[in-house]
Amino acid sequence: MKYEFDSETKKWLEETYSKILAKMDAECLRIGDKIPYISENGKYVHDMAEKDIYWWTNGFWAGMLWQMYHATEDEKYKNTARAVGKKLDRALEGYIELHHDVGFMWLHSSVADYRLTGSKEARTNGLHAANILAGRYNPHGKFIRAWNGDCTGWIIIDCMMNIPLLYWASNEQKDPRFLYIATDHANTAMEKLVRADGSCNHIGILNPENGELLEAPGGQGYAPGSSWSRGQAWAVYGFALSYAHTKNQVYLDTAKKIAHYFIANVSGTGFLPLVDFRAPAEPVIFDSTAGVCAACGMLEIAEHVGEFEKPLYINAAVNILKATEKKFCNWDIDFDSIVGNGVASYHGRGGDFEVPIIYGDYFFIEGILRLLEKDFLIW
Repeated sequence: MKYEFDSETKKWLEETYSKILAKMDAECLRIGDKIPYISENGKYVHDMAEKDIYWWTNGFWAGMLWQMYHATEDEKYKNTARAVGKKLDRALEGYIELHHDVGFMWLHSSVADYRLTGSKEARTNGLHAANILAGRYNPHGKFIRAWNGDCTGWIIIDCMMNIPLLYWASNEQKDPRFLYIATDHANTAMEKLVRADGSCNHIGILNPENGELLEAPGGQGYAPGSSWSRGQAWAVYGFALSYAHTKNQVYLDTAKKIAHYFIANVSGTGFLPLVDFRAPAEPVIFDSTAGVCAACGMLEIAEHVGEFEKPLYINAAVNILKATEKKFCNWDIDFDSIVGNGVASYHGRGGDFEVPIIYGDYFFIEGILRLLEKDFLIW
């Protein structure tokens, strides 16, 4: 999509892109084929390939590298991304440990590789991951179950961002069964998790025999009935992507409804989202990762609406990205990570609370590249 901006925004985008180029050049050389997660005191101490190869965020570094390769055609990004992908592919051998987040993992690694280079090996690994995700489908409840263990009837809003792996597999193999699973899940999430006002439940516990909603716990938000902002962001982007892949208008309408709710909330806090939009006024806790993900979702919505609707979503996305860059970005090339103040969950106070988290960097980069028309469809 062609974007038009005022001179101030153009200047900001160009300067921010230059900072990304410098930062990613340094990080690519320094981090290499390690799989980072959280920066600790400015360093990625742990390689998740060694610590937990099955961790759900393990695809985002590869996704950043593939985005940079597409934007710059610099071979070092491709070579490093492939090395990361080879490490990640080891997780396919122990697939029983994997769960619903395989889309986050292999869309950003194998499928990105295949889309950009045509690699047959990458295509095979992407399809393997898609079959693992499809294998989690409950045909009576019409949903893809979340997590493992005793979560038999659990559905979560996050999975809306994983089902694009199934849309890709359906198109790639000309096999509608993947499409049917993805749309069944999207329909169930829309019915069970999205509320009338555009807010969302994070988790729905369903009867696995018939899909009846039994409970909606607070999950990573403040409490049941509250509004975890990153869950809202997953929903904005996830339903927009479901529309992009299916052209079913109800998905776009749902994405817009959730986006309007998100915009209404962040416009009152300087376009920086609180961790939960329905938490008590104190303490004030922001989650940068929710903002940058939602911004990408709003740019996706803008791709599919009419001329006079586009500015609402584009302006909101730009305001979120600008506010995030001003408040939370660290451009020191010797400091690992870009976007600080990521929060995994409202009640968490451990190593994933108000820290740089890898997916914050991914969505920030994707958002900037989208605005510069330098991105590619990784979803």
